[in-house]
Amino acid sequence: MRRAGVLMPVFSLPSPYGIGTMGAAAREFILFLEAAGQRYWQTLPLGPTSYGDSPYQSFSSRAGNPYFIDLDELAAEGLLEREEYQGLDWGADPERVDYGLLYQTRYPVLRRACARLLAGDRREFDHFCQEHRDWLEDYALFMAIKDSQGGVAWSQWPEGLRLREPRELERARRELAEAVTFWKAVQYLFFRQWGALRAFAHVHHVDIVGDLPIYVSLDSADVWASPEQFQLDETLTPTEVAGCPPDGFSADGQLWGNPLFRWDRMREEGYRWWVDRVAFQFRLYDVLRIDHFRGFDEYYAIPYGEDTARNGRWRPGPGMEFFRAMEAKLGRPRIIAEDLGFLTPTVHQLLADTGFPGMRVLQFAFDSRDSTSAYLPHCFIRHCVAYTGTHDNDTIQGWMATAPAESVRRAREYLRLNRREGYHWGMLRSLWASVADLTVVQAQDLLGLGNEARINEPSTVGTNWLWRARTGVFTPRLAAKLRHEMELYGRL
Repeated sequence: MRRAGVLMPVFSLPSPYGIGTMGAAAREFILFLEAAGQRYWQTLPLGPTSYGDSPYQSFSSRAGNPYFIDLDELAAEGLLEREEYQGLDWGADPERVDYGLLYQTRYPVLRRACARLLAGDRREFDHFCQEHRDWLEDYALFMAIKDSQGGVAWSQWPEGLRLREPRELERARRELAEAVTFWKAVQYLFFRQWGALRAFAHVHHVDIVGDLPIYVSLDSADVWASPEQFQLDETLTPTEVAGCPPDGFSADGQLWGNPLFRWDRMREEGYRWWVDRVAFQFRLYDVLRIDHFRGFDEYYAIPYGEDTARNGRWRPGPGMEFFRAMEAKLGRPRIIAEDLGFLTPTVHQLLADTGFPGMRVLQFAFDSRDSTSAYLPHCFIRHCVAYTGTHDNDTIQGWMATAPAESVRRAREYLRLNRREGYHWGMLRSLWASVADLTVVQAQDLLGLGNEARINEPSTVGTNWLWRARTGVFTPRLAAKLRHEMELYGRL
């Protein structure tokens, strides 16, 4: 069935409070998608971000980002007074997130809201804590200890806390009880708002596509609480870490630094840790994109302490056995495999065996070194998800301005692009006209924005995850134009 969707991070939604949230602007965006004939809203990971602000490096693979909690919604519930947050400094640039300012400003406001929540009827809150106790207890304690230790990584905590000695953990729970309860209350507020937003989306015929990073951050409650699942030595220091090898785009490769999984132990336990992780995601989303699908076939392991990814080596992953274990517990969940990059025949076979749709990215189609790219629309297959670009790509207009001249020439010729109309519309139409069952386009490309609206440039820090849409840009006129395109290409 031919369908279409839009990739739009929650943090990029319009908001007067420094960052996009799960409030009125999110509901307005869903109504825009419905009017535009878009069936899917794809987000980036929703977890609380750590240093660097990347949603792919989170303090937890299950917790929600406190910044996404909508303050107006809290005020409507009586948990905040509007003067407690409306007059605060949320940043001077409505098109950029100021994470440093958010960190200083948002938490005092949330503490007021949580204090009022906890002073009232706590039955729903207590039920939430019981329902999510398998991860919430460790996460809340992790965050409370982190705050008490000045925010340093858990690997730098006192030995008793770092090694989770029972006596030290019990003392921390007792001494930090108020802080632990606060972090639980924040998650209660997040999940309550997200649940209401997802229900609203379903009423308006929009499914939500989530994004699951294959790896978790070293400085996370996941690793601290379950170190036995990761390749750590007796001091809980990683032995090898994740990344990608050198290629034509990066002479040093990419050193991500995430701890690697102990697939041998996970296999003995029926991959329970991973199965539970995926099952949890489907409590949040309708469809799940799993990042770095190749890592399930083989993964690149870099010795801990290296400055680059040059000296890594490939090691075997769990392969199809893992996906069979997942299917035995979860059935056939709706999963998209991120199968980008250099793929070996065994990766192609694993994708075929799982039956998951892979990805096609239009910006990759016009590399002058490859005249038969599988990313060219005439090479698409039906069972795929086609993108103009992902969050790691430039916008279409940005790509046209910065890509190698030969690549741009090939794109103009192949797509018959029209500068007067805007190059982005020609690229978008070629995607919608393709045989791909599902197409997903970046929200910035619908708006015809340039490099200033790029979400992320891999291997750089300090300028990513910042773009925010201005209020009012997703207009009824744009929705009508999109809906007409969906009618033309059979995607309604």
